[in-house]
Amino acid sequence: MRVFVLLFNARTENEGIHTIQFGDRNKVLMFESEDDATRYGLMLEAQDFPEPTVEAIDAEEIKEFCNSVDYDWELVPAGALAIPPEDNVTQTEWQPEAEAKSESDISQSELDSIRRRLEGLL
Repeated sequence: MRVFVLLFNARTENEGIHTIQFGDRNKVLMFESEDDATRYGLMLEAQDFPEPTVEAIDAEEIKEFCNSVDYDWELVPAGALAIPPEDNVTQTEWQPEAEAKSESDISQSELDSIRRRLEGLL
């Protein structure tokens, strides 16, 4: 099944996927409808986020990615009005150096492999 996700800095070295943070957990939203994902992206822009890119990706690939980086995921059904939280994390750029220092069980080579697979979908 194809879903739609929001990417920032798409097709760059600093590409990142939009997540919602709940406490110390991150959740990726997977939209069934491209229009709903676009609408959500416009609401993010209204909150001074950079313009996101809506990308169609296989849902299983996103689930694998989320499992590999210990993120949660949520499928947003077509027609559901998802609204971004009012509180936003001010740090929006992914920094590999900071990731490498975390207590993650995922090696850099595994992360690179996941990134290549996701890039292959684009």
